[in-house]
Order: sequence, then C-alpha cells, then structure tokens
Amino acid sequence: MRTIQITIDEKLLAALDADEEVRKLGRSALFRKIAAEFLESRRRTGISSRYRKAYGDGSGLGPEFAGWERESTWPAE
Repeated sequence: MRTIQITIDEKLLAALDADEEVRKLGRSALFRKIAAEFLESRRRTGISSRYRKAYGDGSGLGPEFAGWERESTWPAE
C-alpha cells in the first residue's frame, strides 16, 4: 500500500471520527472502501451508458445486421 495525503474539511473529519464504523475500521479503511465503491459505480455507469448508446434508440443492431433473425433457428427440444 502507499501512503497519501488528503485535505478534508475539519467539520467533515470530526463527523467521520464520531462515526462508530469509522472508529472500528479506521479512516484509511473507510477511504479505501469509499474509493473502491466509487470506481465500481463509475464502471457500472460506463457499462450502462455504452449499452444505452448501442441499443437505446430502439433501432436494434443497425442495418448491417438486418435480416439475421431469419437465418437463425432454435434447437429442437
């Protein structure tokens, strides 16, 4: 792990230090957890955004794939 410095408002820091979970985990663990959750949220937002861009306008896969559904068949059960 690497040590970093951050600047934080004194009132916010006091509120964090007063929190039971922060006292139990420690500040560093809390900030690691928050950073990981932030990055995961950004990853999911990016995936959703790309999905909406690709499929969101209702036009399907586009004209280059038109007719493909007639070429496929479902396996017999």
